[in-house]
Amino acid sequence: MSALNDLRPRDVRPVARRLPIGAEPQPDGGTHFRVWAPKRRRVEVVLEPDGEGEGEAFALEAEGDGYHSALVPDAPAGARYRFRLDGGTRLLPDPASRFQPDGPHGPSAVVDPAAFRWTDAAWRGVPRHGQVVYEMHVGTFTREGTWAAAARELPVLADLGVTVLELLPVADFPGRFGWGYDGVNLFAPTRLYGTPDDFRAFVNRAHELGLGVILDVVYNHLGPDGNYLREFADAYFSATRRTDWGDAINFDGLDAAPVREYYLTNVAYWIGELHLDGLRLDATQEIHDSSEPHILAEIGRRAREAAPGRAVFVVAENEPQRSRLVRPLEDGGHGLDAVWNDDFHHSALVALTGRREAYYSDYLGTPQELVSAAKHGFLYAGQWYAWQKKRRGTATAGLDRPRFVVYTQNHDQVANSVRGSRVHELTSPGRHRAMTALLLLLPNTPMLFMGQEFASSSPFLYFADHRGELAESVREGRAEFLRQFPSIARAEAHGVLADPCDPATFERCKLDHAERERHAGAWALHRDLLRLRRSDPVLARPRWVDGAVLSHRAFVLRFGGDGGAG
Repeated sequence: MSALNDLRPRDVRPVARRLPIGAEPQPDGGTHFRVWAPKRRRVEVVLEPDGEGEGEAFALEAEGDGYHSALVPDAPAGARYRFRLDGGTRLLPDPASRFQPDGPHGPSAVVDPAAFRWTDAAWRGVPRHGQVVYEMHVGTFTREGTWAAAARELPVLADLGVTVLELLPVADFPGRFGWGYDGVNLFAPTRLYGTPDDFRAFVNRAHELGLGVILDVVYNHLGPDGNYLREFADAYFSATRRTDWGDAINFDGLDAAPVREYYLTNVAYWIGELHLDGLRLDATQEIHDSSEPHILAEIGRRAREAAPGRAVFVVAENEPQRSRLVRPLEDGGHGLDAVWNDDFHHSALVALTGRREAYYSDYLGTPQELVSAAKHGFLYAGQWYAWQKKRRGTATAGLDRPRFVVYTQNHDQVANSVRGSRVHELTSPGRHRAMTALLLLLPNTPMLFMGQEFASSSPFLYFADHRGELAESVREGRAEFLRQFPSIARAEAHGVLADPCDPATFERCKLDHAERERHAGAWALHRDLLRLRRSDPVLARPRWVDGAVLSHRAFVLRFGGDGGAG
């Protein structure tokens, strides 16, 4: 049985905290715990020695404004713990847990961020200009699916010409595999890829090689399994808004201030404690905030504050393509660095494959579209978009091209095909080489999806390790989404679609890096184009770009440098 230590003299030593919430080891010993739980009158932290069940319990002191805290002298780094709320029988993980060794339903672990010995003091971060992004899912990037295995491959990416690694979400989620977009422990790097210090070692190694690391974070919803935030505060979620994936986060409603602080603290955590170089913000159109300053502007500001002396790169995904995201704060924008450009992808895919269905319906893939994308960034700047039956896009005047991230593959778009096929498998070799050259030489910020650089034969499918009714709901939800594509609907009728919850689906997606040698031509094409991009003074930083249509299948682009010569 646990013993509640109400009578133990309270430790009144000064507390040193890096972040306002979570468990933080103290320089003189012990750990300080702090949690926001406004719907609870009493909060206890229960230590679980060696993961062998319930141990000693300590009452946290109510501070006011819903916060509870205590300095526990008997909780060193590595200690496992959970919270008991209002004397109940359930023990719950910390909403700001830095590590969940047994997954989201298990105890949290105290992590000492000062224990890791960084060697990147001279690293200056990731400025907006001159970047080449590489999107990576750590679990399928190597056969082992670990931070250590991924780190072994980083020298090759640096030699290729990649400058920034963009990691799919790593906030912990239930199960043995998943994309990461159903994360529920926003401060805990998933145990599936290693320990938090393994993650730190990966980032440190990347910096040694001149590679920046940014993380895809999901601030628009939480996953359906393992999310315990409502046990601490109903105010985490909006009472009036929902997203396509569940309840929206409450950034502007009643008691929103601590919720905003929770997410802004998460920003500071990834940038400060983990030394990340920025964030990719998932589905920002579902981050709802009618207050000022907008939470997205605050995210960008907090990210930069967390990295003094380093350049930070914050990228947004935004399906409606609102240029306000990347306009400067002083011009009424949110001040982010870049935004994904789906217009370029959709037009390029139609040009490569002829596939005009679902959200490709309003794109022609013509030379004029590609010239316009090169010159203006977005193709749609408020024109009617028949697929959605509304206007799409916003004007991009005054915005430099590196603010628009362009790609012909990413995790979503590869998976949104019948068999998770890569682009080179869907078009002719000649068209693929031409589009690769366009992608890598445009003045925008190019992004490659892992394996694209060597024409990987591994598919990338949707996978999520859920069980029971949730698994069935995931299968049906995924199938329903893909039915917007008539070609995929026909394939589904013939039983072709992979089961997202089958471990074999996950295993099929793992890269075979030996294909770099077997597909040496594709590797050389990407390496040589990226070297040309770096070495040519005009391509490295063009002042302007223009173009002309030569025929219904050909166009020419002209790049201009400082001297005006193209």
